Amino acid sequence: MASVFETTAGLSIGYTTGSAVTQATNKATGVTINSAAGQITMNGAALADAAEVTFVVTNDKVAATDVPYVVHANTGTAGAYVIQVTAVAAGSFKVTVGNVSGGSLSEAIVLNYAVFKSAAS
Repeated sequence: MASVFETTAGLSIGYTTGSAVTQATNKATGVTINSAAGQITMNGAALADAAEVTFVVTNDKVAATDVPYVVHANTGTAGAYVIQVTAVAAGSFKVTVGNVSGGSLSEAIVLNYAVFKSAAS
């Protein structure tokens, strides 16, 4: 069975459309974005050194068995953040962002994400 992501003639083929959302209020504020791939611009509130913040991404394309993948795309200090998905449920996933820069940062970083479809065993 073909995958959503395939390699053809050295080129990666995947989602061709996505959405974008900007986080309001603070870095812990949840967002709603109903596409299998896209960008989340986080709020520019301060995140202290060694601090972590978790927020919920509500997304009707996500099943409890899926594997959301999130990376720091651009904007802000490269290498200053650790980003990980910390929970997955039907209709949502949680993202935790940690500051490992050595100082407080107030950056509206951009996260890219894609949801890899999976199946229960």
